[in-house]
Amino acid sequence: MDSLIQTIAIAAIPVLFAITLHEAAHGYVARHFGDMTAYQQGRISLNPMRHIDPVGTILLPLLTLMLGGVLFGWAKPVPVNFAALRHPKKDMLWVAIAGPASNLVMAIGWALLYKLAWANPGNYFAEPLMGMAEWGIRINAVLMVLNLLPLPPLDGGRVAVSLLPYRQAIQLSKIEPYGMFILIFLAITPVLGWILMPLVQLVYKLLSLLFGI
Repeated sequence: MDSLIQTIAIAAIPVLFAITLHEAAHGYVARHFGDMTAYQQGRISLNPMRHIDPVGTILLPLLTLMLGGVLFGWAKPVPVNFAALRHPKKDMLWVAIAGPASNLVMAIGWALLYKLAWANPGNYFAEPLMGMAEWGIRINAVLMVLNLLPLPPLDGGRVAVSLLPYRQAIQLSKIEPYGMFILIFLAITPVLGWILMPLVQLVYKLLSLLFGI
């Protein structure tokens, strides 16, 4: 139990930042391309309380921590009115990719923090910072790869809808009402891990090569 509490204490900040900034990035880019929905609802915010989903942000990450599965979760989706974008089909790509891009930037930031802490081993905060940075790299790598899967309503699904010809895009978008159920089914089986982990490991290796960690 003590070990679990310590893990939660170290992982909580990276998890909240990863999910919060992911959603805020969608809203910011949507506003840039003409949709003010998220801005008007106060969702372009770094306040985690505006984005927390009791199941996706708290319960599911805790369960995956306890069960030792792939750590992932989600926040309340930022509302985007794609019809309000200046060029809906084209701009959808940038709104969708903003979330995974924010996770990549955060993974790089945590890798830099790990490197800084590792280079100062005498510092009292070095060890906890390294532990927090490890979780930051892990959750952001998982969220980036997970959200790039071409399954609506994940970001990768919206990217695919944006890039596909109109007829194929319509067919793929019809999966969206069932996409989260498909994802949860994959998550409670080994299949999601089989899909994600090779790609997540690739992200780890790239960060390791870039920063020597």
